[in-house]
Amino acid sequence: MSRVRVSGRNAALAAVAFAFAASVAPGAVTRAAAETLESALSRAYIASPLINGERAGVRAADERVPQALSGYRPRISASADIGRSWSESENRFGNTVQSALTPRGIGLTINQTIYNGGRTAAGVRQAESQVFAARQNLEASVQDILFQAAQAYMNVLRDTAIINLQRNNLDVLAEQLRQTQDRFDVGEVTRTDVAQSEARVAAARSQVSLAEANLRSSIAVYRRIVGVDPRQLAPGNVPERLIPGTVDAAVSIALADNPNITAARHALDAAQATVRRVEGELLPTLGVQGSVSHRYDNSQSGDRATSASVVARLDVPLYQGGEVSSRVREAKEIAQQRRFEVEFVRDQVRASVIAAWGQFEASTAQIQAAQAQVSAAETALTGVREEARVGQRTTLDVLNAQQELLNARVNLITAQRDRVVAGYAVLQAMGRLTPVTLSLNTRIYDPSVHFEQVDGLWYGTQTPSGQ
Repeated sequence: MSRVRVSGRNAALAAVAFAFAASVAPGAVTRAAAETLESALSRAYIASPLINGERAGVRAADERVPQALSGYRPRISASADIGRSWSESENRFGNTVQSALTPRGIGLTINQTIYNGGRTAAGVRQAESQVFAARQNLEASVQDILFQAAQAYMNVLRDTAIINLQRNNLDVLAEQLRQTQDRFDVGEVTRTDVAQSEARVAAARSQVSLAEANLRSSIAVYRRIVGVDPRQLAPGNVPERLIPGTVDAAVSIALADNPNITAARHALDAAQATVRRVEGELLPTLGVQGSVSHRYDNSQSGDRATSASVVARLDVPLYQGGEVSSRVREAKEIAQQRRFEVEFVRDQVRASVIAAWGQFEASTAQIQAAQAQVSAAETALTGVREEARVGQRTTLDVLNAQQELLNARVNLITAQRDRVVAGYAVLQAMGRLTPVTLSLNTRIYDPSVHFEQVDGLWYGTQTPSGQ
């Protein structure tokens, strides 16, 4: 933000970069280095619970790929059993024969699918598309949090500037009330003039209280998003270098880079893979099963037996009651739904870019108008005060002029805040509000690292992070 053009004792109050007032947050003012907008965005990127939760969600989505790849691999199982049997019989000679056995054995079975109608390949494609969609959703969440952090940062600056203006206005009105009371005591003005000044002082106190409440609320939001309390915030600026010269160029960039569009496309790919996976259930399945077992005391005490077999099995589905066919039709309709969602998201992104661009241009014009308004209000206030000294203006005229100047300064500060926020909204709509494009001084999270760590794992329950 640029500085408000003011003069005299109010010049320092019109700047956007304000330290916190001790009366608003006692003990909050420190001599620590000023926080910048970029450092606040870096803090939010690292500490945001929402972003960290989304990262965990992406890591969970990564596991769907090795789950799908397991369809290419054998299934091996081992078994063991032990029991106790007892029998007694009598032969024709009247002799009693008793038998006590402990049948037991161990076995190993291996099942390997040779062909399953392409279901495994389709499942891998579906899982990979879901991973890519999860990454893009993470990117969209990151950009949303960074925008919220920029908005919270500028809200604190705005509310801090406004509270200083309101306090300064209260001081000016209190001094004017004292002067009006002195003039009333010597008979230069009436009781009405004093009452008007008292009313404005009371209203100013109310505005100070409201400004303090707004600032506390903005500080609370800042802490929720950034993770720390704000301390001596430096001025925030629009990253002009990242904003193209025309709205058409911004729309073109958004249609290519916005993560919401890319996520919708990957969701469509996953839905199409689901169709192929379900259709595979209508095709034959070919598999091989190998088994080996070793048994003891199976028929008489002390005997042993070893057996092994290899069996090829072909299953051809003929009729499943229409259940699989219905799921195929369902999957096709879902894929069609995802296709429409891609177009909807594209239109939504285009509208967001145009709206943010309009706000950005409008706020620029508002700053220029507000600067002219401040300059004119200052001139008018000076003139009204001089005319009031010679009796050509009333106390009410001076109070009105003072209020108009205050409103003009508040409007300028608000317009300056709005321009910065609108600039970041344009970047978010384009898909460029990322730590990389903003050149934030922070470690960038790479979701592909975890994916590569788990993609080829055949076994193990421990996560790469050690959990």
